[in-house]
Amino acid sequence: MAFQDTPLVIGGRSFASRLLVGTGKYADNPTMLRAIAASGAEVVTVAVRRVSLDRTQEEGILHHLDPKQVFLLANTAGCYTAEDAVRYARLAREAGFNEFIKLEVIGDQETLLPDTAGLLEAAKTLIAEGFKVMAYTNEDLITALRLQDLGCVAVMPLASPIGSGLGLLNPYHVRIIKKRLTVPVIVDAGVGTASDACLTMEQGVDGILMNTAIAAAQDPVAMGHAMRLAVEAGRAAYLAGRMPRREIAVPSSPTTGMLS
Repeated sequence: MAFQDTPLVIGGRSFASRLLVGTGKYADNPTMLRAIAASGAEVVTVAVRRVSLDRTQEEGILHHLDPKQVFLLANTAGCYTAEDAVRYARLAREAGFNEFIKLEVIGDQETLLPDTAGLLEAAKTLIAEGFKVMAYTNEDLITALRLQDLGCVAVMPLASPIGSGLGLLNPYHVRIIKKRLTVPVIVDAGVGTASDACLTMEQGVDGILMNTAIAAAQDPVAMGHAMRLAVEAGRAAYLAGRMPRREIAVPSSPTTGMLS
């Protein structure tokens, strides 16, 4: 192979894929399973507030997801207070999920932007209870640093609002967060297509979590495959180191020894 990457390590767990995917908005469970397989993702998130936690129900998502095949990551999507987020994280653990939790505390119903004060409060409580918290947040350095200081195992700044498909709006802020933090930085929300994923990975982040971009595509399975390639390409390009930008043209072949 021309390119070989190191594993993505989050909270002591190692993963070969740097693409994490969700399970919402699919037309049916078979399509979801094929899209996840095509993406190559090993980490799959489940919104504990929005799905049945009874694994015996065939129509439920959890009935079809084998924890021996994928790493199931519970998330607190749909929680608007720290208290609710903590409650659903505890419920996930009681239902048999692992100690990892993707923590969301939403502050505004229209934009679905995070409530950073509630997020910090919930993170502090859950970390004290032994959870390994992966915190969804704004692309704000100060909040990211505070989440890391609390003990979060990953910080997850948004690319753009949830489900918007607008792509990476503030690459500078994301790069600064990655530069300053020592825990993994996983960009979460807003990626719309493969070029968005590639550009995001070129900022040097450790991975991307996405759901709508795959589930809402006209062909989710094909888009899952495209996202897999895009994440790998963006990561490889970042590690390779791009050429410097210039405002003038520079010949790509030598100018010495030319035939006259």
